[in-house]
Amino acid sequence: MSTNRDSAQKAGDDQDGNAESVEAAGPTDIAARVVGNAAQDIGSFIRSQREAAQVSLRQLSQLAGVSNPYLSQIERGLRKPSAEVLAQIAKGLRLSAEVLYVRAGILEERPHSAVRDALLADTTLSERQKQVLLDIYDSFCRENEAVPAEPAPANVGDRVVPADRVNPTDLDEEN
Repeated sequence: MSTNRDSAQKAGDDQDGNAESVEAAGPTDIAARVVGNAAQDIGSFIRSQREAAQVSLRQLSQLAGVSNPYLSQIERGLRKPSAEVLAQIAKGLRLSAEVLYVRAGILEERPHSAVRDALLADTTLSERQKQVLLDIYDSFCRENEAVPAEPAPANVGDRVVPADRVNPTDLDEEN
């Protein structure tokens, strides 16, 4: 006859050796773990960015306009910040808010491009300027995808002539 401890042992032990029944985990428990992992991920990312920028926790809390204890809880993964708080933290770290939104799972990651990466990394632009430039860039990319590519220019001798200006008899002269 098995005891509750034996069945919990079969289900698996956690890191501390305490029995944890996987079967007892319901949808709310799983959701809580996912949210906890997301909070931990964004918190550790914010901490690494803060340390890379050589900014103290207190300095960032002042720059971002959030309390020191709250920022500490975010970094430790105990709190999941709102989009508004993430934007304030991004401003304090001189990062793109989009980067933090993606890390926090608020936005889906866009395809990488050298132009996008350069805009997001530019510290001379404000967040608003970066967003406007990214919107314009995305608009041009969508427009170019919708319009068929122009025909390639034809070479005539040493000249490059646009395809709509090529006379078929000019091409015969080379042969």
